[in-house]
Amino acid sequence: MKNNRFVIISGLSGAGKSVAIKCFEDLDFFCVDNIPPQLIPKFSEMCLKSRGKLYKIAFVVDIRGEIFFREIDKSLRELEGMKIHPEILFLDAKDEVIVRRFSETRRKHPLQFSQSILENVNQERKRLKELKSRASMIIDTSHLSPRQLNIEIQRYFQRETIKGIQISLMSFGYKYGMPIDVDLVFDARFLPNPYYDNELSELSGKDDKIKDYLMQFPVTQQFIERFFSLIDFIIPYYVKEGKNYLSVAIGCTGGRHRSVFLVEQFHQLLKPKNYNIFVRHRDIKKEEKSYKEKL
Repeated sequence: MKNNRFVIISGLSGAGKSVAIKCFEDLDFFCVDNIPPQLIPKFSEMCLKSRGKLYKIAFVVDIRGEIFFREIDKSLRELEGMKIHPEILFLDAKDEVIVRRFSETRRKHPLQFSQSILENVNQERKRLKELKSRASMIIDTSHLSPRQLNIEIQRYFQRETIKGIQISLMSFGYKYGMPIDVDLVFDARFLPNPYYDNELSELSGKDDKIKDYLMQFPVTQQFIERFFSLIDFIIPYYVKEGKNYLSVAIGCTGGRHRSVFLVEQFHQLLKPKNYNIFVRHRDIKKEEKSYKEKL
């Protein structure tokens, strides 16, 4: 018998839920958009009785059903009573990105709390705060194209069942903003910066010369050893608590050298553990572009 899989899709208006639901349809989920939360337990019960005909379900729940949305907490408790543990996907984005998207499409914000889009976004964040805290996975779509968002969703949800914890390792540049969709963030700016070496500045953390440069410093070796020891220690406890997705971000100034190098190193160290690992270098291309513009 096929294993049932229930997903609740939510997040900020303009963060990409319409793209997400199309992706879930492509993954053969039965999708219900803007469903009143009170109906989720009843619909889920019907799915359980369908004898495997409806076993992959995705519900979109957001602020559009403002009056009904307040019942989401009660509905989640009812699902727990039915032994249903839905995965919650929360789509987020930075305020300026959301405002720009609404301005470009000339759409009205569904909340209509104020004439200001930004004030509506801030109010929406407050109302979604509790649901976001329960999310199984948070995706920051600020820097993602629709295609990239599709890839992120497919990586996590394309499997029929989740087998073990999935770990996302991300490098980023602080000058491009902190990621908002990660569980753990580490700052690598204390390490020596290859950027100031003319022979190394145009390379990336994937290059052996960057590795050789950074590994000559004892602080780099000690950090890798201690960081890996910490991650290796805490992952089993995340699994024990029922967490099936862990996202770790490492940042440096531009997201091209130190953070990329460290993410690649930790990827290699975690591989023998047989975790499902995804690597993403968020800002490496931005830095590559900036170097080319200097030439």
